[in-house]
Amino acid sequence: MNFKVTNSYSRDNLNYESGTVKNVHYGDIHTKFQTLFDLGKENVPYINEDILLNRISEDFYCQEGDIIFADASEDLNDVGKSIEITNLNGEKLLSGLHTLLARPQKNNFSKGFLGYLLKSDFVRNQIKREAQGSKVLSINVGRISNIHLSFPSLSEQQKISEFLSILDKRILCSMKIIEGLITQKNFIIKKLFKQNLSDLNTILLSDFLKIPNKVKPNIIDKEKLLTVKLHLKGVHKNENSDSLSLGATNYFIRKKGQFIYGKQNLFNGAFAIIPDKYDGFLSSADVPALDINENIVNAKYLFYFFSRESFYKKLEDIASGSGSKRIHENTLLNLKITIPSLAIQNKVARFLSKFDEKINIENELLTQYENQKKYLLQNLFV
Repeated sequence: MNFKVTNSYSRDNLNYESGTVKNVHYGDIHTKFQTLFDLGKENVPYINEDILLNRISEDFYCQEGDIIFADASEDLNDVGKSIEITNLNGEKLLSGLHTLLARPQKNNFSKGFLGYLLKSDFVRNQIKREAQGSKVLSINVGRISNIHLSFPSLSEQQKISEFLSILDKRILCSMKIIEGLITQKNFIIKKLFKQNLSDLNTILLSDFLKIPNKVKPNIIDKEKLLTVKLHLKGVHKNENSDSLSLGATNYFIRKKGQFIYGKQNLFNGAFAIIPDKYDGFLSSADVPALDINENIVNAKYLFYFFSRESFYKKLEDIASGSGSKRIHENTLLNLKITIPSLAIQNKVARFLSKFDEKINIENELLTQYENQKKYLLQNLFV
């Protein structure tokens, strides 16, 4: 490949409203751009019109088939992450801050193949070895030029890229379906809880939520540690348990059906109900659990009630602390809320649960597609 000159315009030099030339910022390669980059489908900022671009050679503008690498990252797994430009949509595009613009020298690659080849384990492992730095890792033209590529005939490349492209489209479709279902569910939650439901009662949280007896485990099993995922995704195992101080005694046994929350993460939707599969798992005092009396309140109804933005605004008023604010159990339990009869709660919970069931099915499908792609990238290019 030949490497072309890139610019160093920061976010302050870019906008999403108007301009004649668009610009790829390295941060967008890390966070949102597809492997096969179609300018007609991606949200790419313009370079501000007050910036003079007349000194930039035409050869330095992106061409279809070019590769753009992000040359810096705090994560080794992302350094040298790349996209292949497959469609410029008749627009002008430059490669920007912390990027490397590479152009294949010969007609060696079928459209889309190189984008996937550079995501394969075979290439990614080479890039990781070439990366330099401690806190921020980087790779330059000299080091990335050391990467070796192996590739089949053009006809075989085309078949591989077409198949992986179909898989990518299905992954993107699943993500959009999930996003749509979540948006629809949140809209319905907002509308439902604004209605004047019948049989409303004002009640203290302490009337149906109780602090259980705290039982410590005899042995702290690092495979049985729980955290609360943000944005209403529920309870999950702590995948980074090796980094925790497992010698500490500040862990307690939790039971299925208990309410669990993050004292310091309340404003990000960190409420959940412990599912059956996590019965007997552990969490720290910073992730407390509460017993719920379901003769008074439907647990799922309460979960949806807690998930509203308006409820989190109420929590902000009672949070304590100067830096990282938190809410202790007793403070939370002194809150008063207004709820309808148990019969209405049950209906609301059943209705909203159907959205969660659909979301869970789509998440399972998405995981399958992502695992399939991961497997192919590990084994197709050996």
